[in-house]
Amino acid sequence: MKASVIIFPGSNCDRDAAVALQAAMGTPPAMVWHGDAELPASDLIVLPGGFSYGDYLRSGAMAAHSPVMREVVKRARAGTPVLGICNGFQVLTEAGLLPGVLMRNASLKFICKDVHLRVERKDTLYTRRYAEGEVVRFPIAHKDGSYFADDETLERLEAEGRVAFRYCDMQGRVTAEANPNGSRNSIAGIYNDTETVLGLMPHPERLADPVLGGTDGTKMFRGLVESIAA
Repeated sequence: MKASVIIFPGSNCDRDAAVALQAAMGTPPAMVWHGDAELPASDLIVLPGGFSYGDYLRSGAMAAHSPVMREVVKRARAGTPVLGICNGFQVLTEAGLLPGVLMRNASLKFICKDVHLRVERKDTLYTRRYAEGEVVRFPIAHKDGSYFADDETLERLEAEGRVAFRYCDMQGRVTAEANPNGSRNSIAGIYNDTETVLGLMPHPERLADPVLGGTDGTKMFRGLVESIAA
């Protein structure tokens, strides 16, 4: 299996993603600079977290127009799995690969802490190692992480089963108190219409090794490798 991690100016989780991928794949992913027009053969593309272009203009807006994104969009539309984490989720919405936008947190403050998420489905590339309804713990670190979409889009996402993760409490209950940023419907991550593109604000790569204090993220990367290799 071959994977590529895209590096933008201001990325700060590209190495974390690479370490998690290498642990799952057994080989290191290609690290691709945003200014490259070419993208190596890839079975998986990862857009990591960080603050691409310093979040100037709007989070992810400038990165979405980086030269390499033309090829990322082309590959995604041809069916190559693409995972966008935190800033990568913002880039995916700005590039038109996922609906909706990520807005300023309801508190108007940067939030950095562990949160609980409920896995909404287990029958996707990204969640095959989780159980439906399983509660996992991932960290968040963002100021613009409140997912917003209009009512029609939300209804479509819900009806089509495209909500990947929701913020919840330790028991899996979706409550306002467990929603750290004011996301509509407590949405923490969504799929595209073919379920090959996933964007999520929490960081699975930051809890993918016992040394980091947890391994809930490991299942995502190992499941991805298994799904793609199948």
